[in-house]
Amino acid sequence: MKKNIIIGAVLGFLAVALGAFGAHALEDLLVKNDYQAVWETGVQYQMFHAVAILVIGVLMSKNVIGNVKSLRVAATAMLIGTILFSGSLYVMAVTKITVLGAITPIGGVAFLIGWVALMMAAKQVKN
Repeated sequence: MKKNIIIGAVLGFLAVALGAFGAHALEDLLVKNDYQAVWETGVQYQMFHAVAILVIGVLMSKNVIGNVKSLRVAATAMLIGTILFSGSLYVMAVTKITVLGAITPIGGVAFLIGWVALMMAAKQVKN
């Protein structure tokens, strides 16, 4: 629970930092090579999932959902998705190694697994 809040906060912090870094320090490199949109997509998805992991951490700490295992799976899958999806886009934008785009969908599948695990956990909430 606390770990997921920390991971979400770190990912959120890094999304803001990487967004600023891409917009300023890498501006010439990314714009010149048409990779700014690729970088921004990585930042966007990282931030979305940072917030999701934060929410999962709060749900775990408040014991809102009894089955913490599903929440752990959700948070872990979203973290792996962030590393693979956003990470591959960051590296591809900077290095122009387009074959890394093959890793991006694997991260997307990890995101989907995380969201499904969160749905499964939510089904156990008693009204």
